[in-house]
Amino acid sequence: MTASYRPSCDKNWGLSGGGGRPGKKRKQGAHCESVTVPKEDVKKSEDHNGTFDSNRKIWRCVRFLSPSMFHCSRFIRTFTSAASRRTTSWDPTVSLKLDHPTLIILEKCGTRKDFKQILTQMFRIHLIFQTFPMSRLLQFSALTNPENLDIAVVLFSHFTPNPNLYIYNTMLRALSFSSNQSIAYYQSMLYSCIFPDEHSLLALLRFPRSSSEGKQIHTHVIVTGLCSNLYLQNSLMKMYLENQEMKYAREIFQHVQRRDIASCNIMITGLARNGHNFEALKLFHNMVVSGLEPDQYTIVGLLLCCGQINDSFKVKSIHAWTVRRTPADNWGIILCNALLDMYAKCGEMDIALRIFEGLKEKDAFSWNTMIARFSDHGNLDLAHRLFDQMPNKDLVSCNSLLSGYAQSKNWNSAIKVFGDMIAYNVRPDKLSIVTLVCSAADLGLLYEGRVLHGWLYKNNIELDAFMASALIDMYCKCGSVDRAIMIFNKIPQRDVAAWTAMISGLACHGRGAKAAELFYKMQEDGIIPNSLTFIAVLTACSHAGLVNDGCIIFEAIKQSYGIDHTVEHYGCLVDLLTRAGRLEEAREVVENMPMKPSRSIWGALLAACKAEGNLELAKIASRELLKLEPEEESGYVLLANLHAADGNWSYSDNVREIMKSKGVKKMAGSSVVFIDGIAHQFAASDGNHPMWEVICCILSNLNREMKLDTAHC
Repeated sequence: MTASYRPSCDKNWGLSGGGGRPGKKRKQGAHCESVTVPKEDVKKSEDHNGTFDSNRKIWRCVRFLSPSMFHCSRFIRTFTSAASRRTTSWDPTVSLKLDHPTLIILEKCGTRKDFKQILTQMFRIHLIFQTFPMSRLLQFSALTNPENLDIAVVLFSHFTPNPNLYIYNTMLRALSFSSNQSIAYYQSMLYSCIFPDEHSLLALLRFPRSSSEGKQIHTHVIVTGLCSNLYLQNSLMKMYLENQEMKYAREIFQHVQRRDIASCNIMITGLARNGHNFEALKLFHNMVVSGLEPDQYTIVGLLLCCGQINDSFKVKSIHAWTVRRTPADNWGIILCNALLDMYAKCGEMDIALRIFEGLKEKDAFSWNTMIARFSDHGNLDLAHRLFDQMPNKDLVSCNSLLSGYAQSKNWNSAIKVFGDMIAYNVRPDKLSIVTLVCSAADLGLLYEGRVLHGWLYKNNIELDAFMASALIDMYCKCGSVDRAIMIFNKIPQRDVAAWTAMISGLACHGRGAKAAELFYKMQEDGIIPNSLTFIAVLTACSHAGLVNDGCIIFEAIKQSYGIDHTVEHYGCLVDLLTRAGRLEEAREVVENMPMKPSRSIWGALLAACKAEGNLELAKIASRELLKLEPEEESGYVLLANLHAADGNWSYSDNVREIMKSKGVKKMAGSSVVFIDGIAHQFAASDGNHPMWEVICCILSNLNREMKLDTAHC
């Protein structure tokens, strides 16, 4: 192949990194040896019209490809004898037609085993050393059947002494998923003084690249004179948008001379994903005015904009516009799924369900969208019904339903879904396990949590920091701190989440000094605390009464770590001061906060006023608390109890009358008891439990026996 301009072989011209042929150098003892075939051997083979000339070095390399190749089947023997009986007039240096019998069968090959047999035959007749047959081998093994990519890499590295542009482009396309490998092959191509074309650069841009790599590829596009190629311009725009380099993406888009619908779709979708929704809508308007006809991918980009701004009216407008211009029968599954997702995100579940039921074709995304959204909205009965109707249940649908039941604290249904996953041969992942562990932690189910922990060991699932953090949190919330410490000590690589979970667990159990010690040890190990870590350690100081330590840590959040104080940090500081009885300091903190105090801050101040008998400050805190949440009963009850404790019964009665006039009722306390994995909930003065009479009878008997024991004592 010739070109008007060829790059020099200067090593600085390539992308950053080393040059040379990838895979050319191999370590001692590797599976495959580098083979150099003497010219006289090749010539001798050619003189024998394709008959096999024994070469032990070649066979040693063939052994890497498959040991079974040495046991030539009847298929190979037939081909060998056929090749020996007649002389082939096919010349690879002149003809590029697939008229050689081995190449014809290669095109029809369907399995890896057959491919290895054909490869053996090509070794036998020395066809493998010709450029065109090698290009067909690489095309078949690297692209047509990518499961043979490992063989393609060996063939390229050891049996392709003079690869051409087509062969390099084939390998670049096959290895485009790997940034390091594809760039190494591209560097090898430049070192071989082979001029890249648009297919070479498109292969490099095929998968997401970092911003620095993308800019280097963009430079090569300019150097090679291909900057006006529309396909490359679209790929560069997509790359910059994925890396949030909006400036460069806009510049390329503005310099596109003949924009097509793909250019506009890439730009609209990229702007929407980066939050520039109104700019994307404006671009759509300009596109329609310029005469470009939108397709379904354009509509998907517009729907993405509406989902970002959570505007159901715009979703309906785009839906109506699409119905008016395109019959629903011509919509693709991608557009239908986008409509489903956007309506569901905007809370229009009835419309989403009507669209879903009207779909002639439903894929896994359609089912998963409906199951996940109905689970998120708490409609678990309908979500479970759709789950049962789903033809091929997958991990996404199972996890969506599992998460929905866990959020609604329905442990029995959640564990049933987990059992169904195993029955459907859907292997649970980390998210499945963590969802159940967190549900057990919220409900205080120590036994069930230990069962899940045992399931992980039974199935040889190694604990990483993510799952270990969930187990630590569960054991701490269920009161088994020692087990949590044991898991924490076994984590091979602790991240900030694991440290935070352990500190928080120790804080909740009053081990503030141990939590603070762990906080300092965490920094010694090189782990930088985050905002949640500081909330945990401040809570530990509050529960342990370490007021001075807590104040020092609070000041260090901004000064030493550069983290802005949040309302949660101020809430911890106020709780720390009020527990120590320093109400005036807590009041000063609340008055000087840069943001509005939250309900928890005023609640902590109000509870401390009750404990200290500070009625004046209690009135201020109560007034502010009721401004934030006038329908919550806690502020009214605390204030009424405070007046009653001070002997002001008339004020206490007035507060309760105000509650009654506003329709605010004090929620009855309740408790949950799990027996054999079944949750039993009890509320004060609630006789609705199906076994209420049996429970009352047993309690009466227990009460009578306790009185008898007391009388005997």
